[in-house]
Amino acid sequence: MPRLLRLVPALESLRNYGARDARADLVAGLTVASVAVPQAMAYAMIAGLPPVYGLYTAIVMTAVGALFDSSRQLINGPTNAISIATLSVLAGIGEPDVRIQAAIALAFLVGAIQLGITLLRLGDLEKYISHSVIVGFTLGASALLGLDQLKNLLGMKAMGDAHSHFLVRFFRTLAEGGGPHLATAAMGLGSIAAVILLRRAKRRLGIVLAPDLLVVVAGAALVTWWLGLDQNGVTVVGEIPGRFPSFAPPPLEAVPVGELVSGALAIALLGLLEAISMAKALSAVTRQKLDMNQQCLSESVANLAGSFFQCMPGSGSLTRSAINQQAGAASQWSGVISAGAVALTMLAFAPYARFIPRAALAGILMVTAWNMIDWRSLFYHLRTTRFDAAIVLATAISAVAVSIEFCVLIGVVMSFMLTVPRAGQMLLTEFSLTAGDLHEKLPEDPPCARILVFGLEGELFFGATAALEAHFAHIEERITPETRALVLRVKRTRNPDAVGLTLLEDFILRVKARGLHVLLCGVRTEFAEKLERTRIRANLGDALFLEQPVRLTSTMLAIRHAYELLGGETCRICPRRGGRPSETAVQYEI
Repeated sequence: MPRLLRLVPALESLRNYGARDARADLVAGLTVASVAVPQAMAYAMIAGLPPVYGLYTAIVMTAVGALFDSSRQLINGPTNAISIATLSVLAGIGEPDVRIQAAIALAFLVGAIQLGITLLRLGDLEKYISHSVIVGFTLGASALLGLDQLKNLLGMKAMGDAHSHFLVRFFRTLAEGGGPHLATAAMGLGSIAAVILLRRAKRRLGIVLAPDLLVVVAGAALVTWWLGLDQNGVTVVGEIPGRFPSFAPPPLEAVPVGELVSGALAIALLGLLEAISMAKALSAVTRQKLDMNQQCLSESVANLAGSFFQCMPGSGSLTRSAINQQAGAASQWSGVISAGAVALTMLAFAPYARFIPRAALAGILMVTAWNMIDWRSLFYHLRTTRFDAAIVLATAISAVAVSIEFCVLIGVVMSFMLTVPRAGQMLLTEFSLTAGDLHEKLPEDPPCARILVFGLEGELFFGATAALEAHFAHIEERITPETRALVLRVKRTRNPDAVGLTLLEDFILRVKARGLHVLLCGVRTEFAEKLERTRIRANLGDALFLEQPVRLTSTMLAIRHAYELLGGETCRICPRRGGRPSETAVQYEI
């Protein structure tokens, strides 16, 4: 039973579930459903699918994802980002039936890849992918979303080969599609104006939550039916089946699966980034502790289950999750309630949904595209560092110029490529022992002619190869004929691997070949164990000093031992001149 509760967090939440929680989840679920219905239809339209498949996704994926979610407020289902990526992956498929089957198969592949990431416990690797990838993707996806929906908004006929690049089709549509259809354009632009006016009215009246999108879509459908606009050139969504999605295995044999794999990988990564980023944002408000691996599991199970019920790929929704949290959702059951409400709405109003004009949905998507971009975050990332700006611009430009799924992979690869060299930037510090005080060497400090003391700080792994070689070369340049001992402090050296230890061993052997004593100090226990398993400990002998938990530091112990090795030799600044070395010289940790 405890294992089941860990696997299905929604069941765990029932342990302390009360009537107040149930009321809060009911209100939040119904509020989310009022937004989910028009959004789901619009997002399916983005992907080039009939609107009903967006509704199926908002039912199945939302319910299944909620049961397995680590976050209590995250809402899964169709999202604008995933829908745009799906459009890009399916761009070469012109036949409607094959396109639908490919979208369902894509959901299965996305879920399978995410399940693999979960089983390998790779969810924590998302922390090494810069948030700049999401910022850049959002910018590029918003531009594509606006350009793609322009033809539906204005009633322009789409031109061009389905296999050609998106921008080619867009400009060909502008050149050959003729002018806009006036009634369609009026409906689309009117929908944008209606959403903006309703939201301004909400702010003035202090209304936090209201189904403004649902009101606009319903109003547009009513006007279309009343004026008979569907008989005068205004394109409507058409018939929506008033039934639940049926169970069927994903049609993997009917579609070119090999052509979908690379796109599925990009969507899987994007979906996890989107869901985890939103879950973290919600937990920052609610102070809920998240399990990232469980979050990955919920995304994978939701996509896999959805593929057996005719769903398109989905992820955690930014807008619906924020609405769910603002509406006071107490647990994951608000998502289940939202899915049920969407299902009932579809059954009750399917006969009337046929009058919804595509231009109205396109108008909603235009507003969504604008609101997708967090302008403050965008400018913050562009001006903070060249590292962040490069990822944002590369991801956004490749989204428009190449493809959505490819831009995600570009952003992820750039994150790793730019992170590894930064992780490999080791620091080298020289210490000075003057007037009985050990401290970081200042420019005016006279050099000790007998003992050199250096500290290494950073990750001692393959990525630090160039920095290590440069630091070791600098230390060897500092060695003079009078130098007798080298103390190397490794207290803040972390995660040594075979490459780093090999470089360290070669350096020690070179220095010892020049007749110097080499002492290693500040050695942590796990570091000492790795030195023991290699030849380095044998080469050092008794010149290895473990990290000390007392004020008499390993660095000073090593320096004392170096004094003993030197015997009576001193230099002009040696604190031993005139007697014993000052006791204060061994009192301070550095």
